[in-house]
Parts: sequence; C-alpha cells; structure tokens
Amino acid sequence: MLTAKQKELLLFIHQKIKETGVSPSFDEMKEALDLASKSGIHRLITALEERGFLRRLAHRARALEVLKLPDSATPAAPPRGRASFKPALVGGEPVREADRELDGGYEIPILGKIAAGVPKEAIETEIGRITAPGDLAANAEHFALEVKGDSMINAGILEGDVVVLRRCDTANTGDIIVALVDGEEATLKRLRRKGNSVALEAANPRYETRIFGPDRVQIQGKLVALIRRYA
Repeated sequence: MLTAKQKELLLFIHQKIKETGVSPSFDEMKEALDLASKSGIHRLITALEERGFLRRLAHRARALEVLKLPDSATPAAPPRGRASFKPALVGGEPVREADRELDGGYEIPILGKIAAGVPKEAIETEIGRITAPGDLAANAEHFALEVKGDSMINAGILEGDVVVLRRCDTANTGDIIVALVDGEEATLKRLRRKGNSVALEAANPRYETRIFGPDRVQIQGKLVALIRRYA
C-alpha cells in the first residue's frame, strides 16, 4: 500500500510520460506535490522503486519508467542487467518484483542471525519460528535467518529482515546463498564462480568480494523468500 504522496507522485509521473513521452523534471515533481525541496522527491522515488512501481533507466537524463500503477496486480518487469533473483517480501510491501500476499502453510525455524561472517554456531540454534510463505513447497526443507548488517542492501535485503532458505549443497552463479567458509564462518552472499574459484559477493560496494578455493566453501542453503516486519 502506497502513501498518499507516493501515489500522487506516481500518477503525476505516469500522466506526464503519457502526455509528453518523457518523465517530468525534479522541479516539476516538486512543484506538483507542493514540496519544499527536491530531497523529498528523491525519497519518494526511491520508495516507489523499492516497491516495484518505478524504475530508473541508466545513462539517461530524466529517465523514469512506470512499471505498474497502484491498482495493478501486474508484476514489475525485471530490471535490465540485474541478477535474476529478486526476493519476494512477506508481511509488508513488495520488494521490486512480487506484488502479492502469501498465506502460510507450515512453520519454519529461525536459526539465529546472519551477517557478513558469523560463527557457525550462529546458524545452528533455533531462536524462533515463522509461518512459511504459502508458495513454498512443504516437501522441501527450509530454514530462516535474521539479517544483521547492510552487506546485501542493493539486493533488497535489509538489517532486521528474515531470509528464508531452502537447504541445499549446490547453487548456480548469481544465487544468494548462505555459505560456510572453512567450516567455521557463515555468511549470506551472492555466489559467483570464477574458473575453479568460488567468489562470495556482497550487494554493497563498501564490502569486497571474497574469493576462495572450492574446497573452502560449503553451500548451506539458497535464498527463496524474504520476510520484513513493520513496527
């Protein structure tokens, strides 16, 4: 559900593109919404982008694309050049792609918290349970972890989110996984394979990509859903 200002801005951008073929300038948006500064417009656009209603087109000035309108149930088109996985968000607004409510069917254990390198024991002790999103197969084995830190923010994964993973020991390049490094350190990262090496890539430019030999990394699970709680 959008706020009144988010909806007002989205409809204004949609109408301008429909009338002129180009998105409005920040000054036009600021004036239309009667805001005091452009920073408010930046925040609204970011919120609409995160919820899958807008997309910024790279390397083009004044380039915004309306992906859907508030009453549309059509999923957002995947952004060009991005990895194929975009986690569905349960318990709040959609993240970039999914726009649906998922009803739970069974319980999944939350096995601790995951960050950019935590002890193995941090993902082995149950600290709670959640109801599984309804589209997860009940015959697959799933577990959940609470996210700490900001190493995956550009993948739409924020601190405090709960990630749901399917247990597995293999994954494809581009998958977001929980990996165990040297049998001791667990981390949530995007998997990249480079020849015989395994790269664990953060989704935040502040963190470096770590590269290991294939015998040093064990895949514990692959990300299949994301749950966000709102106070």
